[in-house]
Amino acid sequence: MLYHDVLIVGGGLAGLRAAVALCDVYDVGLFSKVHPIRSHSIAAQGGINAALANNPDSRDDTPEKHAFDTIKGSDYLADQDAVRIMCGEAPAIVYEMEHWGCPFSRFPDNTIAQRPFGGAGYPRTCFSADLTGHVLLNTLYERSIHKQVRVYPEFVALALVTDGNVCHGAVMLDQVRGEIVPVAAKATLFATGGYGQVYYYSTNALTNTGSGIGIPYKAGIPLKDMEFVQFHPTSLIGTNILMTEGCRGEGGYLLNNKGERFMEKYAPKAMELAPRDIVSRSIQTEIEEGRAFDHELGKYVNLDLRHLGGKKIMERLPGIRRICLDFIGIDPIRDPIPIMPAQHYSMGGIDTNVKAETAVKGFYAAGECACVSVHGANRLGGNSLLDTIVFGKLGSMAIDQYLQGSASKPDERLLAARKREVEEKVKAMAGGGTERPFSILKDLRVTMSRYAGIFRTGDELNHALGVILKLKERYRKVGISSPKLSMNYELIGALELESMLDVSHVIILGALAREESRGAHWRRDFPERRDADWLKHTVATLGKYGEPRINYSDVVISGYTPVERKY
Repeated sequence: MLYHDVLIVGGGLAGLRAAVALCDVYDVGLFSKVHPIRSHSIAAQGGINAALANNPDSRDDTPEKHAFDTIKGSDYLADQDAVRIMCGEAPAIVYEMEHWGCPFSRFPDNTIAQRPFGGAGYPRTCFSADLTGHVLLNTLYERSIHKQVRVYPEFVALALVTDGNVCHGAVMLDQVRGEIVPVAAKATLFATGGYGQVYYYSTNALTNTGSGIGIPYKAGIPLKDMEFVQFHPTSLIGTNILMTEGCRGEGGYLLNNKGERFMEKYAPKAMELAPRDIVSRSIQTEIEEGRAFDHELGKYVNLDLRHLGGKKIMERLPGIRRICLDFIGIDPIRDPIPIMPAQHYSMGGIDTNVKAETAVKGFYAAGECACVSVHGANRLGGNSLLDTIVFGKLGSMAIDQYLQGSASKPDERLLAARKREVEEKVKAMAGGGTERPFSILKDLRVTMSRYAGIFRTGDELNHALGVILKLKERYRKVGISSPKLSMNYELIGALELESMLDVSHVIILGALAREESRGAHWRRDFPERRDADWLKHTVATLGKYGEPRINYSDVVISGYTPVERKY
């Protein structure tokens, strides 16, 4: 058994920011499924939002205007007090990262460069070419090395250990040594990212299974707003690698097979820089109505950067050019990029407050696995990197306060008992089950993309629900070919599949119940937003017999009355 004052699960931006804040005072252990600089935070390309007012077109920008754009972009489902906190923290967070060595792109006057992003009233997205997540993550990892944070790479979370009221730590799998290890801690923070791999088409890394959401849910922690799934408008055909919103922020066009900039029909003012939910639906509509191109890997529209010129592409979008050359054999300096929408981000997640606190004492969550809620029904580009670092920081402050006050010693007996349960589960899986995890996973991912995607209907969601219930029955018979614990990816896939099924189940139930269209949740059978009935958060908890139970909580409105979104 391992012991730490603070257990952090997840080595991305939220987890690292919390770790570097706490390690001077407390014994911190940071456990990551992969090496921290391989965390999915590294895949973020376009930028991080902050009202610095450096761009000549944003001299009047303020954190309050940033907050309004975020609230409007959320289709008014975001908690407005939480949004103000995040946007108010943003300038200091960006300057802190700069002072720690983050190499932001610069304007000629040496101020941090800022470019336009979708749904923003001002160009406020700070960036480092198209590698912003990469440089932020490396900056924080270097900081963690300097601070001598204890990092445990290649550890997979298997269970959260609580007594219903207090968290005592977690059970982890050490993939290298092949051991199941209980980790006792006075405070535990999950910063495990999203659940993109429950969808067939996703920009997410293969590690983004959503187990860091499903594990707390299984331990009795509520989940919030899980039906709100963001689809990014521009993923590369075939691989679904992200083509950053920075492409459109720098002036890229979206073109259909007639050569039309079709966004003029859907968002005549914002055009390509409308919020992501609107742009994704617009592209999908063009595809469904026959104005897309055909490819052996699917239908697509073009993202055209050619008019930007080679110099600007090489300076501002070098990573995008390299990806296009390496993965599809085209040069965006000379050829348009074939793109399609794909699942990208989880607006929902573990229900937390602005201090990253949950319903269980000593358990915290931050980043994409958490729902504060600052993104509501639709996240604006550039706010996710901000979310991770802001709430990683605020979570560390709450943990510090907790450890100085009412934190209790973790219960070793509970941890040992939970370890035995996990060991029995692994033993049962290796006992000759007839269902293979990869087969169930494929059916799940196809079902989620086909029936719970950009557009939804009650009939489609009911069909998806029926499929998921059958997949859960099949999961009871899941088997693996080897009981080995060391680097056994089949075993890890089988264990995480349970969380993926639970997460998908909650997404479907929330979407089926919400009979309206709001942000990324678009019901063709209920195409209007209905504030009188649905201006509320969906809260899912585990029922007495393991079934999801859906309840609701109020949205915090503190200044901006909901109105129709127009762009």
